[in-house]
Amino acid sequence: MSGIVIQGEDNIKELNIDKVEKLAKDLIKLAQDTITVRFRFLDVALSKVKFISKNELGGFYTDGDNIYYDAKFILKKYMEEPGIGIRGILHMLLHCIFMHQFRYDGLDREYWDLATDIAVENIILELEFQPANLSNDSVKKNEIEKIKRKVNNLTADKIYREFMTTPLDNEVKERYGNIFAVDMHDWWAKEEKSELIITEEQWKKISRRIKSEIDNFSKGKEISESLKKNLSKANADRYDYRQILERFTVLGEEIIASEDEFDYVYYTYGLTHYGNMPLIEPLEYREVKKVKEFVIAIDTSASCSGELINRFITKTYNILKSTENFFNKINIHIIQCDSNIQMDTKISSEVEFHDFIQKGEIKGYGATDFRPVFKHVEELKNNGEFENLKGLIYFTDGYGIYPENIPDYDVIFAFLDEDEAQRNVPGWAIKIIMEDELDEY
Repeated sequence: MSGIVIQGEDNIKELNIDKVEKLAKDLIKLAQDTITVRFRFLDVALSKVKFISKNELGGFYTDGDNIYYDAKFILKKYMEEPGIGIRGILHMLLHCIFMHQFRYDGLDREYWDLATDIAVENIILELEFQPANLSNDSVKKNEIEKIKRKVNNLTADKIYREFMTTPLDNEVKERYGNIFAVDMHDWWAKEEKSELIITEEQWKKISRRIKSEIDNFSKGKEISESLKKNLSKANADRYDYRQILERFTVLGEEIIASEDEFDYVYYTYGLTHYGNMPLIEPLEYREVKKVKEFVIAIDTSASCSGELINRFITKTYNILKSTENFFNKINIHIIQCDSNIQMDTKISSEVEFHDFIQKGEIKGYGATDFRPVFKHVEELKNNGEFENLKGLIYFTDGYGIYPENIPDYDVIFAFLDEDEAQRNVPGWAIKIIMEDELDEY
């Protein structure tokens, strides 16, 4: 950063407040212009936020609408780190683009602070933007390399899960905080998010636009892979897996008393006045929507581990069991397939489903081809195996050959993580990411 000369911290103390404000504002404006010239895809995000000076702040932070900064702090830090303005703005913009501040509630805030700071600092380091360099960048790189040995694709979510799974001791937490913290996150815990002008949904639109620009206009240019991964994660549609499973329910009758339709007044009146003769007998059935038939296809190619497969099946079973979503008799086929059908296990009851989880074998570990599963299901339908097949869930890494013909039932491709290969998912299929869903099962 050049064009502004400040000589000595003592000189800063001697400046009146108006002069301090003017110099700090000039530094911020120069930082904005430098970022815009180098990273055109950030111009919309930069144009949305306002920069507001806030005395005695002792740093800077963003609430999603504005970036607040302490003018004296900016000038003093600039004397030590000329790249501090650019680095701080990039850091806070990335927090907004990935919507980190909107997910603060319900999480361990200390770990989320660390995870989000590490994720965005890793991206900035990958961008190799010299004007944003800081003196401790080599230390950050060394620490990030250690984290990468445990976490693939450094998104805030993955780093956070690693910290929650393997808690950090206090010394490491303090060291990470000192190394990676650039801005303050105090505002993230406040309740006034509903008053924001730039809402979470609007930041998501900005994020999608940035992702689109990078995908379409940055081919051949050096763009951080971590930036792409974080953008994909930020733009992934969030969903409730329970609601997804509801697509496979059908209306049917169960032999059980329907308390909703049974009138106890008339029933007891008959018992009292007509010699133990009830006027209305309880209904012996009720109509309910439950899962009766569907297919779980499991990609058993070499890239899908048995542990992940078991977690997916267990997650599905637990949801169905906890919501009493099984009919007494069910018809679920669990089909294992790599490039060929390896096994088709028919599940006729909740007990058999539970036994499969406990004792079932995973077979395969070859290449991946999705087509054999769909061909096999069509053969089952033609042979009268299904009465009213509602859908198929295919758990896979996404690397495979998709069928061309559209089936007459819902198809959901459930991926463990977001990946470039998943862009090829046919338009008639639903794509979901199971990464967060499999954490608790």
